[in-house]
Amino acid sequence: MTATGYDRSAFVLLQEQLRDQWGTMIFGIADGLPTTLVVVASDSLYLPSRFAPVVPAYEERYLFVLLLLARSKLTRVVYVTSSPMPPRLVDYFFGLIPGHDKAELRQRLTVVSLSDSSFRPLSQKILERPRVVDRLRKLVGPERRGLLVPFITSELEARLALELGIPVYGLDPSLAHLGTKTGSRQTFTEAGVDVAVGVEGLRGVEDLRDALAEIGQGTQSEKVIVKIDDGVMGMGNAVMPLPGKRRLDVEELTQLLELEDRAQSKESFLERFDQNGGVVEELLTGSAVRSPSVQLRIGPWGDVEVLSTHDQILGGPLGQTYLGCRFPAAAEYSRDLVEPSLAVGRRLAHQGVVGPASIDYVSTQRTDGTWRNSAVEINLRHGGTTHPALTLQALTDAAYDAETGELVSRGHAKHYIATDHLEHPRFACLTPDDLLDLIDENGLGWDHETHTGVAFHLASAIAISGQVGVTAIGDSDQQAQRLYDSANDALVTATAD
Repeated sequence: MTATGYDRSAFVLLQEQLRDQWGTMIFGIADGLPTTLVVVASDSLYLPSRFAPVVPAYEERYLFVLLLLARSKLTRVVYVTSSPMPPRLVDYFFGLIPGHDKAELRQRLTVVSLSDSSFRPLSQKILERPRVVDRLRKLVGPERRGLLVPFITSELEARLALELGIPVYGLDPSLAHLGTKTGSRQTFTEAGVDVAVGVEGLRGVEDLRDALAEIGQGTQSEKVIVKIDDGVMGMGNAVMPLPGKRRLDVEELTQLLELEDRAQSKESFLERFDQNGGVVEELLTGSAVRSPSVQLRIGPWGDVEVLSTHDQILGGPLGQTYLGCRFPAAAEYSRDLVEPSLAVGRRLAHQGVVGPASIDYVSTQRTDGTWRNSAVEINLRHGGTTHPALTLQALTDAAYDAETGELVSRGHAKHYIATDHLEHPRFACLTPDDLLDLIDENGLGWDHETHTGVAFHLASAIAISGQVGVTAIGDSDQQAQRLYDSANDALVTATAD
C-alpha cells in the first residue's frame, strides 16, 4: 500500500464481507450478531477554502445514526469527529427516541474527537494518528462485525477500512470516475436514458472551445452549462450564451462565462477546467423547470433499490447551488423517474458499484403540459438528500412505497422539507446550547405520537456561519412547511435587535 493509494485487491476482498451483512448492517439492525457502525462523515472531495470553518460541523450530519441504537441492544456506534462535539447534542438525539434507557444507550456509543479543525479530510487526520486507528480497531473488536459508514469513499476511506479490517458502505474508489460529470453522461447514454445535448470527456479549455462550436449544431437552447468534472454542490458550474458555430478565443470565452461560485475568478475556473476536464451541455428550459433527485442503494449481488425521490431546492446566483429538498417529488413526474433510475443503477451495478447513489434530473414542462426528464448527474456517495430520508426512517420506521413514491408511517404518507441552510447573519450570535434551549422553549421538538415535528442537525455551525440544518416532517406538504416556518420564526425572533 502506498502513502496516497490503497491496496485494491485487499479492499475488494474485504468488501466481500458485505454479502453476509447486507440488509442487516445498513440501518444498524443486527441479525443476532454484534454490530459496530463506525461513522466517519469525512468530506474527502474538493471544496473551496472558504468552507473550511464550517466543514467540522458537517461531520455531525449523520448523528441520526444514534437513533439506530434503540433498535437493537447488539448495535454499537463509534462516531468520529474533527472537533469536540457539544455534549448536549447527544442528549438531544437520544431525546428523540423516548421510552429507552439513555444510560444504556450511551454505553453503546463512543464519540472520538481529534481536536483538529484543520481544513483536511477527517479520514486523512485519522490515518495520520496510529494510536487513533488502533483505538478504533479495538472498539470494533475481534469478535464484532463492523461497517465503516462514510460520507464518500475515496482512497482515504478505503485505506481506513483496511486498517480497521471492516468493509465500507460505499464503492471501490477505482470506480469514482463513474460519478464525475463525464462518467455520468457516459453511463446515461449506455443505460439508454434521456440526457441533455452536450459533449463530455473534455480534457481542457482547448477541447471546450471545440465543443462549444459543435454543440450549437444540435440544440435550440440559447445557453449552455460548463461543468468541471469533479465539481460539487454546483460550485464547479458556469453558464454562458451559446456562441453558435464560431470557435471562441480564450479571452472571449472568459468574458462570456457566468460562474455559480462568485468567490472564484473566471481565470481560476478555467485553470481548474484545464486540470480536471469536464463537460458542456445545453441549459434545459421549459414553461416550468424542476430539479428532482432519485436515491438508490446498489447491493453486492447487483440488486438495485429505489430509496426515495426528492425535489431539490436550488439557489445561488445561477440557481445551480443545492440548498435543500422536499419529499416526495411532485407526482406529475416522480413516477416517471423510477425506471430510468433503475436502468442507470443496473448499469452501475454491472460495472461493480456497491453502496449509495443518487441521480439528479432536470424536469422541464412542455407546452402540452407533459414533462421531459433529463438525467444530468450521478453522485456515488451520500448527499444532501440522504440524511433527511434516513432520519425519517430512523424516527418512524417508515417504509418506502416505490409504486406511489411515498414513505408511509402508521398509515400516513410523510412529507418533509430539509435543508442545511436555515440561516441568517444574526443567527451567528447563538451558540449550540442557545439553539437547543430555543428548541425546548418553542416546542420545536419531535412528537413521537404523531410522528411529526422538527429534527435539527449542524448545530455547531450556527455560531460559525449563522446556519443550522433542519428536517421538518409532517403528514402533508403544508404541515411540513408550517413546521419549517415555525423553526425559522423562532430563530428570527430570538435574534431580533
